[in-house]
Amino acid sequence: MKYPVYQPYFNGKEKEFVNDCIDSSWISSKGKYVERFEREYADYIGVKYAASVCNGTMALHLALIALGIGEGDEVIVPTFTYIASVNTIIYCGATPVFADSEKDYWQLDPAGLEELITPRTKAIMPVHLYGHACDMKSICDIARKYKLFVLEDCAEAIGTTINGQRVGSFGDISAFSFFGNKSITTGEGGMVLTNDETLYGRCMHLKGQGLAKYRQYWHDIIGYNYRMTNICAAIGVAQMTTIDNILVRKRRIAQWYKKYLTTKVEFHGERQGTLNTYWMCSILVPDSKDRDPLREHLADVGIETRPLFYPVHTMPMFSTKYKRFPIAENIAHRGINLPSYPGLNEGDVRFIAEQVNNYFCND
Repeated sequence: MKYPVYQPYFNGKEKEFVNDCIDSSWISSKGKYVERFEREYADYIGVKYAASVCNGTMALHLALIALGIGEGDEVIVPTFTYIASVNTIIYCGATPVFADSEKDYWQLDPAGLEELITPRTKAIMPVHLYGHACDMKSICDIARKYKLFVLEDCAEAIGTTINGQRVGSFGDISAFSFFGNKSITTGEGGMVLTNDETLYGRCMHLKGQGLAKYRQYWHDIIGYNYRMTNICAAIGVAQMTTIDNILVRKRRIAQWYKKYLTTKVEFHGERQGTLNTYWMCSILVPDSKDRDPLREHLADVGIETRPLFYPVHTMPMFSTKYKRFPIAENIAHRGINLPSYPGLNEGDVRFIAEQVNNYFCND
């Protein structure tokens, strides 16, 4: 494809820092870049503690384990999300309880949360989708009322803010992903963030095979090997040097799309007070029957697209109990991700938008 949906944006220091790891022989989970990346990323988000891990899915799993989520517990999660949000709840032996989405912003709808809470509910997992943010004030107010944990899934919202405060700093604990298609990347990698020293200690203990702190090769709990490598962390440190530039570029690309898309497609909105970092620039077509033909039309001229996430409740392993989530289903059936990588220029975006416009003009 001439225009892929996403590709990483490197500033040149990635090779320098990775080569430093190789030259020093510190290529695994020990080395100076791991702690440096954790410290710099915690400072960037505005929290006290960060624990790096091998990927974003494991970040969610580690956060859930640290919270003590287990057999018999329920976690409220949007059905309109990437499957990892839900899978990690299942890993813990807990039950996902699905919630619908907001029509305008596509995020977890706090209006329906209270009716989903039962005596078994232990946590709410708001997922900040496609660079936007959930309504964290409403969600945290409900969580406090019912004494529930809040785990923020921030995989797609690196740098997103609500009234100047970055997502990942609102709940009890948060999880980030640095996969190759995220706003900053380490190739594979993730991070768990919290302001709670006890939760941080649990994460560090669990992610390193349950190794006791003061006794070599003595393991006092069942742990996991979820550690990030020094090489991945080195790439992360390099990416941190240009993160602000990346996010400025991504917002500029979104503005270009809004400028040049002249058809009746609906571009992803932005709630007042929220700064959407537009991980993906996404549109809704007027009718679901147009989605796949539009994608085929764009593919014919070298433009890669992707559908929005399918609601998890519709997937075979979760669909045994029939239930409808009309807003999530409507968004998912009409949604398309357009090319969104930071290297796009205005001419690229204009061309892509014109091809979208042409499809509907010729329809």
